[in-house]
Amino acid sequence: MAPLSLIVLGAGDRGTGHARWALKHPDRAQVVAVAEPRPTRRRRFAAEHGIAADGAVCDWRELAARGRIADAVLICTQDRMHLEPALAFAELGYHIMLEKPMALDEPSCRAIVDAVERAGVVLAVGHVLRYTPYTQVFKDVLDSGRLGDVVSVQHTEPVGHWHQAHSFVRGNWRRTDEATSMLMAKSCHDLDWLQYVIGQPPTRVSSFGRLSHFTPANRPAGAADRCLDCSIEPQCAFSARRIYGERLAGGNHGWPLSAVVDEPTEKALDAALRSGPYGRCVYACDNDVVDHQVVAMEFAGGTTATFTMTGLSQMANRRTVVFGTRGELHGDGATLRVHDFLTGHDEIIDTTPAGGMSAAGGHGGGDAGLMDAFVTAVATGDASLVRSGPRESLLSHLAVLAAERARLAGTVEHVIPRA
Repeated sequence: MAPLSLIVLGAGDRGTGHARWALKHPDRAQVVAVAEPRPTRRRRFAAEHGIAADGAVCDWRELAARGRIADAVLICTQDRMHLEPALAFAELGYHIMLEKPMALDEPSCRAIVDAVERAGVVLAVGHVLRYTPYTQVFKDVLDSGRLGDVVSVQHTEPVGHWHQAHSFVRGNWRRTDEATSMLMAKSCHDLDWLQYVIGQPPTRVSSFGRLSHFTPANRPAGAADRCLDCSIEPQCAFSARRIYGERLAGGNHGWPLSAVVDEPTEKALDAALRSGPYGRCVYACDNDVVDHQVVAMEFAGGTTATFTMTGLSQMANRRTVVFGTRGELHGDGATLRVHDFLTGHDEIIDTTPAGGMSAAGGHGGGDAGLMDAFVTAVATGDASLVRSGPRESLLSHLAVLAAERARLAGTVEHVIPRA
Protein backbone atom coordinates (compact mmCIF):
# COMPACT_ATOMS: atom_id res chain seq x y z
CA MET A 1 0.00 0.00 0.00
CA ALA A 2 1.34 3.44 -0.95
CA PRO A 3 1.95 5.86 1.89
CA LEU A 4 -0.79 8.35 2.66
CA SER A 5 -0.14 11.75 1.08
CA LEU A 6 -0.48 14.78 3.37
CA ILE A 7 -0.46 18.52 3.00
CA VAL A 8 0.23 20.76 5.98
CA LEU A 9 -1.27 24.19 6.61
CA GLY A 10 0.91 26.07 9.07
CA ALA A 11 4.57 25.20 9.63
CA GLY A 12 4.75 26.42 13.21
CA ASP A 13 5.71 24.20 16.10
CA ARG A 14 2.52 22.13 16.00
CA GLY A 15 2.46 21.64 12.24
CA THR A 16 6.17 20.85 12.14
CA GLY A 17 5.84 18.41 15.01
CA HIS A 18 2.89 16.52 13.55
CA ALA A 19 4.55 16.35 10.12
CA ARG A 20 7.70 14.80 11.57
CA TRP A 21 5.66 11.70 12.38
CA ALA A 22 5.63 11.09 8.62
CA LEU A 23 9.43 11.32 8.49
CA LYS A 24 9.60 8.59 11.12
CA HIS A 25 7.05 6.45 9.26
CA PRO A 26 7.79 7.03 5.54
CA ASP A 27 6.07 3.78 4.60
CA ARG A 28 2.79 5.09 6.02
CA ALA A 29 2.68 8.80 5.22
CA GLN A 30 4.45 11.45 3.17
CA VAL A 31 4.08 15.22 3.23
CA VAL A 32 3.78 16.53 -0.32
CA ALA A 33 2.94 20.22 0.16
CA VAL A 34 2.92 22.97 2.77
CA ALA A 35 1.32 26.40 3.15
CA GLU A 36 3.12 28.80 5.48
CA PRO A 37 3.28 32.60 5.24
CA ARG A 38 6.68 32.98 6.95
CA PRO A 39 9.43 32.43 4.34
CA THR A 40 12.07 31.01 6.71
CA ARG A 41 9.65 28.52 8.24
CA ARG A 42 8.32 27.56 4.81
CA ARG A 43 11.77 26.96 3.32
CA ARG A 44 12.96 24.97 6.32
CA PHE A 45 9.85 22.79 6.32
CA ALA A 46 10.04 22.15 2.57
CA ALA A 47 13.72 21.19 2.81
CA GLU A 48 13.05 18.80 5.70
CA HIS A 49 10.35 16.97 3.73
CA GLY A 50 11.86 17.22 0.26
CA ILE A 51 8.96 19.28 -1.07
CA ALA A 52 9.41 20.84 -4.50
CA ALA A 53 9.28 24.63 -4.85
CA ASP A 54 5.76 24.63 -6.29
CA GLY A 55 4.54 22.60 -3.32
CA ALA A 56 5.62 25.18 -0.73
CA VAL A 57 3.25 28.14 -0.88
CA CYS A 58 2.42 31.17 1.21
CA ASP A 59 -1.38 30.84 1.35
CA TRP A 60 -3.40 27.66 1.89
CA ARG A 61 -5.95 28.89 -0.64
CA GLU A 62 -3.42 28.25 -3.39
CA LEU A 63 -3.32 24.56 -2.45
CA ALA A 64 -7.11 24.39 -2.16
CA ALA A 65 -7.43 25.86 -5.65
CA ARG A 66 -5.55 22.86 -7.04
CA GLY A 67 -8.29 20.46 -5.99
CA ARG A 68 -7.58 17.22 -4.20
CA ILE A 69 -3.83 16.75 -4.57
CA ALA A 70 -3.40 14.61 -1.43
CA ASP A 71 -5.31 12.20 0.76
CA ALA A 72 -5.39 14.31 3.90
CA VAL A 73 -4.62 17.73 5.32
CA LEU A 74 -3.16 18.74 8.67
CA ILE A 75 -4.66 22.12 9.62
CA CYS A 76 -2.25 23.71 12.09
CA THR A 77 -2.92 27.39 11.52
CA GLN A 78 -3.62 29.88 14.31
CA ASP A 79 -6.80 29.28 16.31
CA ARG A 80 -8.84 31.93 14.53
CA MET A 81 -7.84 30.51 11.14
CA HIS A 82 -9.33 27.00 11.46
CA LEU A 83 -12.87 27.38 10.18
CA GLU A 84 -12.35 28.49 6.59
CA PRO A 85 -9.75 25.88 5.59
CA ALA A 86 -11.63 23.12 7.41
CA LEU A 87 -14.77 23.84 5.40
CA ALA A 88 -12.85 24.22 2.13
CA PHE A 89 -10.84 21.02 2.40
CA ALA A 90 -13.80 18.97 3.64
CA GLU A 91 -15.70 20.03 0.53
CA LEU A 92 -12.74 18.90 -1.59
CA GLY A 93 -12.87 15.45 0.03
CA TYR A 94 -9.75 15.67 2.19
CA HIS A 95 -9.55 13.78 5.44
CA ILE A 96 -8.66 16.31 8.14
CA MET A 97 -6.48 16.44 11.22
CA LEU A 98 -7.47 19.74 12.83
CA GLU A 99 -5.45 21.26 15.66
CA LYS A 100 -7.40 22.18 18.76
CA PRO A 101 -9.46 24.17 19.30
CA MET A 102 -11.51 23.14 16.29
CA ALA A 103 -13.10 26.62 16.24
CA LEU A 104 -13.85 29.39 18.72
CA ASP A 105 -17.63 29.59 18.82
CA GLU A 106 -20.55 27.19 18.66
CA PRO A 107 -21.80 28.01 15.14
CA SER A 108 -18.31 27.52 13.71
CA CYS A 109 -17.79 24.22 15.54
CA ARG A 110 -21.14 22.95 14.31
CA ALA A 111 -20.36 24.09 10.78
CA ILE A 112 -17.16 22.01 10.77
CA VAL A 113 -18.97 18.95 12.11
CA ASP A 114 -21.71 19.31 9.50
CA ALA A 115 -19.15 19.77 6.71
CA VAL A 116 -17.09 16.67 7.49
CA GLU A 117 -20.18 14.52 8.04
CA ARG A 118 -21.71 15.74 4.79
CA ALA A 119 -18.46 14.99 2.94
CA GLY A 120 -17.99 11.62 4.62
CA VAL A 121 -14.37 12.34 5.57
CA VAL A 122 -12.42 11.49 8.70
CA LEU A 123 -11.91 14.33 11.17
CA ALA A 124 -9.45 14.02 14.05
CA VAL A 125 -9.26 17.01 16.38
CA GLY A 126 -5.91 17.50 18.11
CA HIS A 127 -7.00 16.47 21.60
CA VAL A 128 -3.74 14.59 22.01
CA LEU A 129 -4.26 13.75 25.69
CA ARG A 130 -6.80 11.10 24.66
CA TYR A 131 -4.01 9.22 22.87
CA THR A 132 -1.34 8.88 25.57
CA PRO A 133 -0.47 5.49 27.09
CA TYR A 134 -1.06 7.09 30.50
CA THR A 135 -4.61 8.06 29.58
CA GLN A 136 -5.40 4.59 28.29
CA VAL A 137 -4.28 2.93 31.53
CA PHE A 138 -6.09 5.60 33.55
CA LYS A 139 -9.34 5.00 31.66
CA ASP A 140 -8.92 1.22 31.84
CA VAL A 141 -8.81 1.42 35.65
CA LEU A 142 -12.02 3.46 35.74
CA ASP A 143 -13.77 1.25 33.19
CA SER A 144 -12.76 -1.94 35.05
CA GLY A 145 -14.94 -1.07 38.03
CA ARG A 146 -12.06 -1.34 40.51
CA LEU A 147 -13.03 2.02 41.99
CA GLY A 148 -16.73 1.18 42.02
CA ASP A 149 -18.90 4.06 40.86
CA VAL A 150 -16.93 7.21 40.13
CA VAL A 151 -18.36 9.89 42.42
CA SER A 152 -16.03 12.86 41.93
CA VAL A 153 -12.82 13.93 40.23
CA GLN A 154 -10.25 16.63 40.99
CA HIS A 155 -8.07 17.60 38.02
CA THR A 156 -5.34 20.26 37.96
CA GLU A 157 -3.27 21.72 35.17
CA PRO A 158 -0.17 23.56 36.45
CA VAL A 159 0.62 25.54 33.32
CA GLY A 160 3.99 26.71 34.64
CA HIS A 161 4.99 30.28 35.43
CA TRP A 162 7.32 30.67 32.44
CA HIS A 163 4.87 28.98 30.07
CA GLN A 164 2.14 31.36 31.21
CA ALA A 165 4.49 34.30 30.62
CA HIS A 166 5.61 32.99 27.22
CA SER A 167 2.28 32.04 25.66
CA PHE A 168 -0.41 33.89 27.56
CA VAL A 169 1.22 37.15 28.66
CA ARG A 170 3.76 37.94 25.94
CA GLY A 171 2.70 35.52 23.23
CA ASN A 172 0.05 34.74 20.65
CA TRP A 173 -2.64 33.70 23.12
CA ARG A 174 -2.44 36.69 25.47
CA ARG A 175 -5.62 38.44 24.32
CA THR A 176 -9.15 37.11 23.99
CA ASP A 177 -9.98 39.39 21.07
CA GLU A 178 -6.90 38.33 19.08
CA ALA A 179 -6.97 34.63 19.96
CA THR A 180 -9.53 33.15 22.36
CA SER A 181 -10.10 32.55 26.04
CA MET A 182 -7.43 30.87 28.16
CA LEU A 183 -9.80 27.97 28.77
CA MET A 184 -10.29 27.37 25.06
CA ALA A 185 -6.69 27.96 24.02
CA LYS A 186 -4.99 25.89 26.71
CA SER A 187 -7.46 23.86 28.71
CA CYS A 188 -10.00 22.59 26.20
CA HIS A 189 -7.64 19.58 26.35
CA ASP A 190 -8.59 19.08 29.98
CA LEU A 191 -12.35 19.40 29.76
CA ASP A 192 -12.21 17.03 26.80
CA TRP A 193 -10.00 14.60 28.75
CA LEU A 194 -12.37 14.55 31.74
CA GLN A 195 -15.28 13.77 29.44
CA TYR A 196 -13.27 10.93 27.89
CA VAL A 197 -12.02 9.21 31.04
CA ILE A 198 -15.31 9.58 32.94
CA GLY A 199 -17.19 8.25 29.93
CA GLN A 200 -20.16 10.55 30.38
CA PRO A 201 -21.11 13.84 28.74
CA PRO A 202 -21.02 17.01 30.86
CA THR A 203 -24.43 18.53 31.55
CA ARG A 204 -23.87 21.60 33.76
CA VAL A 205 -20.87 23.82 34.50
CA SER A 206 -19.90 26.85 36.55
CA SER A 207 -16.58 28.66 36.63
CA PHE A 208 -14.54 31.30 38.42
CA GLY A 209 -11.26 32.92 37.40
CA ARG A 210 -9.52 36.16 36.58
CA LEU A 211 -6.28 37.85 35.62
CA SER A 212 -4.67 38.49 39.00
CA HIS A 213 -0.90 38.78 38.73
CA PHE A 214 0.28 39.83 35.28
CA THR A 215 -1.04 43.39 35.45
CA PRO A 216 0.52 46.88 35.68
CA ALA A 217 -0.60 47.08 39.32
CA ASN A 218 1.93 44.37 40.21
CA ARG A 219 4.83 45.93 38.31
CA PRO A 220 7.87 46.26 40.63
CA ALA A 221 9.20 49.72 41.26
CA GLY A 222 11.99 50.52 38.82
CA ALA A 223 11.03 47.84 36.27
CA ALA A 224 11.68 48.75 32.64
CA ASP A 225 9.36 48.02 29.73
CA ARG A 226 11.82 45.41 28.41
CA CYS A 227 13.86 42.80 30.21
CA LEU A 228 17.10 43.73 28.45
CA ASP A 229 16.80 47.29 29.79
CA CYS A 230 15.71 46.37 33.32
CA SER A 231 17.92 46.79 36.37
CA ILE A 232 15.84 44.37 38.45
CA GLU A 233 15.64 41.68 35.74
CA PRO A 234 18.09 39.34 37.58
CA GLN A 235 15.61 39.11 40.47
CA CYS A 236 12.55 38.50 38.26
CA ALA A 237 11.20 34.96 37.88
CA PHE A 238 9.72 35.92 34.50
CA SER A 239 12.92 37.30 32.95
CA ALA A 240 12.87 36.82 29.19
CA ARG A 241 16.67 36.98 29.17
CA ARG A 242 16.80 33.94 31.46
CA ILE A 243 13.83 31.98 30.05
CA TYR A 244 15.13 32.05 26.48
CA GLY A 245 18.83 32.65 27.05
CA GLU A 246 19.26 29.53 29.17
CA ARG A 247 17.61 27.43 26.49
CA LEU A 248 19.80 28.90 23.78
CA ALA A 249 22.95 28.27 25.83
CA GLY A 250 21.84 24.76 26.70
CA GLY A 251 21.11 23.76 23.11
CA ASN A 252 17.36 23.50 23.68
CA HIS A 253 16.40 25.13 20.41
CA GLY A 254 12.86 23.79 20.10
CA TRP A 255 9.77 25.31 21.69
CA PRO A 256 9.55 27.84 23.30
CA LEU A 257 12.75 29.34 21.83
CA SER A 258 11.61 28.43 18.33
CA ALA A 259 8.59 30.69 18.78
CA VAL A 260 10.86 33.65 19.50
CA VAL A 261 13.56 33.31 16.82
CA ASP A 262 13.79 31.62 13.43
CA GLU A 263 17.52 31.05 13.90
CA PRO A 264 18.89 30.03 17.34
CA THR A 265 21.73 32.54 17.65
CA GLU A 266 22.64 35.09 20.29
CA LYS A 267 22.32 37.88 17.75
CA ALA A 268 18.82 36.80 16.69
CA LEU A 269 17.66 36.38 20.28
CA ASP A 270 19.02 39.78 21.30
CA ALA A 271 17.19 41.44 18.40
CA ALA A 272 13.96 39.61 19.22
CA LEU A 273 14.04 40.55 22.89
CA ARG A 274 14.85 44.19 22.08
CA SER A 275 12.03 44.71 19.60
CA GLY A 276 9.66 41.74 19.62
CA PRO A 277 6.78 40.79 21.93
CA TYR A 278 8.73 38.17 23.88
CA GLY A 279 11.14 40.71 25.37
CA ARG A 280 8.46 42.77 27.11
CA CYS A 281 8.03 43.06 30.85
CA VAL A 282 5.23 40.74 31.91
CA TYR A 283 3.71 43.63 33.87
CA ALA A 284 3.70 45.94 30.83
CA CYS A 285 1.94 43.84 28.19
CA ASP A 286 -1.52 44.11 26.65
CA ASN A 287 -2.68 40.70 27.91
CA ASP A 288 -6.19 40.10 29.25
CA VAL A 289 -6.65 36.32 29.53
CA VAL A 290 -6.97 34.82 33.00
CA ASP A 291 -3.97 33.46 34.89
CA HIS A 292 -6.06 31.13 37.07
CA GLN A 293 -9.46 29.51 36.65
CA VAL A 294 -11.63 26.85 38.28
CA VAL A 295 -14.41 24.93 36.49
CA ALA A 296 -17.01 22.83 38.32
CA MET A 297 -18.76 20.22 36.21
CA GLU A 298 -21.66 17.80 36.59
CA PHE A 299 -21.88 14.80 34.26
CA ALA A 300 -24.87 12.85 32.97
CA GLY A 301 -24.40 9.96 35.40
CA GLY A 302 -24.14 12.24 38.44
CA THR A 303 -20.34 12.35 38.69
CA THR A 304 -18.96 15.76 39.61
CA ALA A 305 -15.55 17.14 38.72
CA THR A 306 -13.46 20.21 39.38
CA PHE A 307 -10.77 21.47 37.05
CA THR A 308 -8.16 23.99 38.18
CA MET A 309 -5.88 25.81 35.76
CA THR A 310 -3.11 27.92 37.26
CA GLY A 311 -0.39 29.80 35.47
CA LEU A 312 1.43 30.51 38.73
CA SER A 313 3.07 27.16 39.28
CA GLN A 314 6.02 25.00 38.49
CA MET A 315 6.01 23.52 35.00
CA ALA A 316 4.63 20.08 35.88
CA ASN A 317 2.38 17.30 34.70
CA ARG A 318 -1.34 17.46 35.19
CA ARG A 319 -2.53 15.83 38.42
CA THR A 320 -5.78 13.97 38.94
CA VAL A 321 -7.57 12.31 41.85
CA VAL A 322 -10.63 10.12 41.28
CA PHE A 323 -12.89 9.21 44.21
CA GLY A 324 -15.00 6.08 43.78
CA THR A 325 -17.25 4.03 46.01
CA ARG A 326 -14.65 1.25 46.35
CA GLY A 327 -11.36 3.12 46.06
CA GLU A 328 -9.49 6.10 44.76
CA LEU A 329 -6.98 6.79 42.02
CA HIS A 330 -4.13 9.31 42.05
CA GLY A 331 -2.35 10.15 38.79
CA ASP A 332 0.48 12.53 37.92
CA GLY A 333 0.81 12.03 34.19
CA ALA A 334 3.27 9.16 34.53
CA THR A 335 2.41 7.07 37.58
CA LEU A 336 -0.95 5.89 38.93
CA ARG A 337 -1.66 4.89 42.53
CA VAL A 338 -4.81 2.82 43.01
CA HIS A 339 -6.04 2.52 46.61
CA ASP A 340 -8.56 -0.19 47.55
CA PHE A 341 -10.86 0.75 50.44
CA LEU A 342 -11.52 -2.87 51.49
CA THR A 343 -7.96 -4.16 51.60
CA GLY A 344 -6.15 -0.88 52.20
CA HIS A 345 -3.73 -1.98 49.47
CA ASP A 346 -2.04 0.49 47.11
CA GLU A 347 -1.05 -0.59 43.61
CA ILE A 348 1.49 1.53 41.76
CA ILE A 349 1.28 1.52 37.96
CA ASP A 350 4.15 3.10 36.04
CA THR A 351 3.22 4.44 32.60
CA THR A 352 6.23 6.74 32.23
CA PRO A 353 6.21 7.97 28.63
CA ALA A 354 9.21 8.34 26.35
CA GLY A 355 8.68 12.10 26.19
CA GLY A 356 7.41 14.77 28.56
CA MET A 357 3.77 15.73 28.83
CA SER A 358 4.31 19.22 27.39
CA ALA A 359 4.17 20.14 23.71
CA ALA A 360 7.97 20.09 23.61
CA GLY A 361 7.93 16.48 24.82
CA GLY A 362 5.22 15.31 22.43
CA HIS A 363 2.56 15.29 25.16
CA GLY A 364 3.71 11.99 26.60
CA GLY A 365 3.19 10.08 23.38
CA GLY A 366 -0.11 11.79 22.60
CA ASP A 367 1.13 13.60 19.49
CA ALA A 368 2.40 10.35 17.96
CA GLY A 369 -0.73 8.51 19.09
CA LEU A 370 -2.98 11.03 17.38
CA MET A 371 -1.08 10.83 14.10
CA ASP A 372 -0.97 7.03 14.21
CA ALA A 373 -4.73 6.82 14.80
CA PHE A 374 -5.54 9.38 12.12
CA VAL A 375 -3.35 7.84 9.42
CA THR A 376 -4.59 4.34 10.24
CA ALA A 377 -8.22 5.48 10.19
CA VAL A 378 -7.81 7.07 6.77
CA ALA A 379 -5.85 4.13 5.36
CA THR A 380 -8.36 1.53 6.57
CA GLY A 381 -11.54 3.56 6.31
CA ASP A 382 -12.25 2.89 9.99
CA ALA A 383 -13.07 6.27 11.53
CA SER A 384 -13.76 4.63 14.91
CA LEU A 385 -9.98 4.47 15.46
CA VAL A 386 -10.06 8.25 16.00
CA ARG A 387 -10.86 8.97 19.65
CA SER A 388 -11.35 12.70 19.06
CA GLY A 389 -13.85 12.72 16.24
CA PRO A 390 -16.34 15.44 15.31
CA ARG A 391 -19.15 14.70 17.77
CA GLU A 392 -16.90 14.05 20.77
CA SER A 393 -14.93 17.20 20.09
CA LEU A 394 -18.04 19.29 19.54
CA LEU A 395 -19.31 18.31 22.99
CA SER A 396 -16.08 19.20 24.74
CA HIS A 397 -15.97 22.57 22.95
CA LEU A 398 -19.55 23.25 24.01
CA ALA A 399 -18.50 22.56 27.60
CA VAL A 400 -15.63 25.04 27.32
CA LEU A 401 -17.90 27.71 25.84
CA ALA A 402 -20.48 27.11 28.58
CA ALA A 403 -17.80 27.35 31.28
CA GLU A 404 -16.54 30.66 29.93
CA ARG A 405 -20.10 32.03 29.80
CA ALA A 406 -20.51 30.95 33.41
CA ARG A 407 -17.29 32.68 34.46
CA LEU A 408 -18.24 35.95 32.81
CA ALA A 409 -21.86 35.99 33.96
CA GLY A 410 -21.59 34.27 37.36
CA THR A 411 -24.09 31.63 36.33
CA VAL A 412 -24.53 27.87 36.11
CA GLU A 413 -24.70 26.95 32.43
CA HIS A 414 -26.15 23.90 30.72
CA VAL A 415 -24.10 22.08 28.08
CA ILE A 416 -26.43 21.36 25.19
CA PRO A 417 -25.12 18.86 22.61
CA ARG A 418 -27.88 19.61 20.09
CA ALA A 419 -29.44 22.93 19.10
